[in-house]
Amino acid sequence: MDKFLVVTADDFGLHEAVNEAVAAAARAGTLSAASLMVAAPAARDAVERARALPQLAVGLHLTLADGWAALSPQQIPRLIGLDGRFPDRMFLEGWRFFSSPAARRELEAEIRAQFAAFARTGLALDHVNAHKHFHLHPTVLAILLRVAREFGSPAVRVPAEPLWFARRSSPVAAVLAAAGLAPWLALMKRRLRAAGLAHNDQVFGIAASGAMDEPTLLAILANLPPGATEIYLHPATRSGAAITPTMSGYRHADELAALLSPHVRAALDATRAGRGGYRRLASLERACAA
Repeated sequence: MDKFLVVTADDFGLHEAVNEAVAAAARAGTLSAASLMVAAPAARDAVERARALPQLAVGLHLTLADGWAALSPQQIPRLIGLDGRFPDRMFLEGWRFFSSPAARRELEAEIRAQFAAFARTGLALDHVNAHKHFHLHPTVLAILLRVAREFGSPAVRVPAEPLWFARRSSPVAAVLAAAGLAPWLALMKRRLRAAGLAHNDQVFGIAASGAMDEPTLLAILANLPPGATEIYLHPATRSGAAITPTMSGYRHADELAALLSPHVRAALDATRAGRGGYRRLASLERACAA
């Protein structure tokens, strides 16, 4: 198959408005997957909705920054505050993961706890990615690879965005970031293949996070590259800080409108790409290799 496309909603379980949007877009046939935050406030509602949507592939949105932990502050005191939330200071926390063996032990315990929480839902685990792409951190990725195999995840998202799209936010910064990340992304793909985990070739959604509206989706679909592509969005029936204070500028409702647009649906069909979740991608790749 020349092209395969996964269209994913992140932050499933963050808010009931997110869950409502995921259900609507899945029923419309445009959304093929969602990534579940297992410890978020509306996670139980998300799971109930997912059980009624057999066409929706659901994966784990591993949350290690700006979100809720599965373990208590007493169990991972180096990682979260008394409110049970991870701070939104990824550089400092990333350095802690490097420098502190005690923090790494807590990190692995939390990652395992989130995988276990997903397993308890009874949903088939379709994929794993991390909130704010924190699995780019080598310590996080090493633990994730170990635990993902144990829990039977078929795939992991690689946040490799084509330069033509990444440049829309900041051309110079995009070029510098691409140059700096290219070797690590290539290594990441090799490590995933060695671990027997499927992955996408490219992703769209980083440069336009919170602004994946109809024109943006149509531009992506008109230029869909060969290989396995993931487009991820943050749809909801409400926008901005109504979902969470750290997303005050996000246009969640516009992203939902894009997923429900008949023009986007027609453009999806016109790509002639295979579509579904990562578990289907992994199955097709195994069949091609046989």
